[in-house]
Amino acid sequence: MITAKPGDRIRLLAMNDDPDPIEPGTTGTVVSVRQQGTWAQVDVKWDNGRTLMLVVPPDRFEVVSGVAKE
Repeated sequence: MITAKPGDRIRLLAMNDDPDPIEPGTTGTVVSVRQQGTWAQVDVKWDNGRTLMLVVPPDRFEVVSGVAKE
């Protein structure tokens, strides 16, 4: 089960299976989370301007703070 929720600030730890991955250490804001049984899709608006989705697992991240301030 994914513990992140929309508005949470996260930091990417690993994105190994993407042909054009986000760099580890990049931060962003969770837009939505769609739990799909044993895995989840996490839509993220990354601080570098990208909007690439995480697939967890195999992608890994950590929540760095609660809901982002507008």
